[in-house]
Amino acid sequence: MRRSAITGPQFSAHDLAGHPECNARLETACTGIDPRCPIYPPQGCLIRDLERVHSPAYLTMLQERCSEPAIVKYLDPDTYITRHSFDVSVLAAGSAIAAVDRALSGEHCFALVRPPGHHAEHNRAMGFCLMNNVAIAAARALVSADRIAIVDWDYHHGNGTQAMFYSSNRVLYCSVHQWDAFPFTGSLQETGCGDGEGFTINAPLNAGSTIADYSSVFSNVFIPAITRFEPDAVIISAGQDILFDDPLGMMAVQPDDFEILTRMLTACTGVPLAFVLEGGYGPSHGKAVAGIFSGLQSQRDPEAGIGEPQRRTQKTVSLLKKIHRLD
Repeated sequence: MRRSAITGPQFSAHDLAGHPECNARLETACTGIDPRCPIYPPQGCLIRDLERVHSPAYLTMLQERCSEPAIVKYLDPDTYITRHSFDVSVLAAGSAIAAVDRALSGEHCFALVRPPGHHAEHNRAMGFCLMNNVAIAAARALVSADRIAIVDWDYHHGNGTQAMFYSSNRVLYCSVHQWDAFPFTGSLQETGCGDGEGFTINAPLNAGSTIADYSSVFSNVFIPAITRFEPDAVIISAGQDILFDDPLGMMAVQPDDFEILTRMLTACTGVPLAFVLEGGYGPSHGKAVAGIFSGLQSQRDPEAGIGEPQRRTQKTVSLLKKIHRLD
C-alpha cells in the first residue's frame, strides 16, 4: 500500500518551551518520516465533526479561554493553552480525520500532530490533551464506514478514547499501557457496557516491559480480536513514550521494535492503518517513527527472535483470552 504523512509548522503555534509537550518533540518525531513518502499539510474540520464526541459547551469554553489575552494559561496542572491552541487543535483533529480518510481509500497514513488527544474527554481537557483527535476521526469515519478498530500503544491508558465508545459495538478499542500509571484507568475488567460490552480490551503491563511483552499482547489478544471484528480501518493511537529513554515513561521498548509492532498489524489484519501521534518525549522518538514507516513495507517475520514475555504478561494475556473468548 502507499504510505504518506500529514504534518506542518502550524502546530508550533501551540507551544510552551520547557514543557514536555512542546513543539520540539514533534520536530524530533518528524525526523523519522521516510523521505520517500509524500507529506501533506494539516487541514481543519467542521465544528460538527468535533461535536460528535465533545460537548458544545466544552468547545465554547475552550475557544473562549484561548481568546483571552494571556500568552499561556493552564486548564489543569498539566495542560496548557495559548491564544492559538483552539485553532491548532482543530487542525490536529482535522488531520486525524484526513489520515483515516486516506486509510479508508487504501493508503497507510501517519498524522504527526499535536496537541495529543487520547486523554481528552467529552467535556474536559486532560493530560496535555485538548481535543480527542482519534475519537473525532473514528466518529467521522463511522458516518460512512461500518466498523473501526483503535489500537492504543501509548504508555498511558487512553481514558478519553475509551469513554467515547464504551457503549458502542462499532468501535473496537484495544489499549496496552502501564497498569499503575496516569490516568489510573484501563483495568482488565473495563470491557465496555450495553451494546459495547466486549468491545473494549485493556492489557495493563508492568513497568520495564519489552517488545516480548507487547508482541505477546498483540499476537494473542489484539490481532485475533481485530481479525474477528473485521474493521474497515485500524487507527493507531501512536504514543512512543513506551521507549526506553522516554522521560515520562518506564517501559523498555527499543526504536526498532516499532517496526515489529507495525509489521504485526499490517501482516495480520490486512487493512490500511492510520496513525495519529499521541505521546513520545524522548531523544529516540524520531528513530521510532522511522521504525513505523519501515514496518509499513517490511516483509520480515514480525515475531522472529523476540523472546519470552514476563510471567505477569503471560497471566494477563491468558486472562484476556478468556474474558474476550479468544481461545
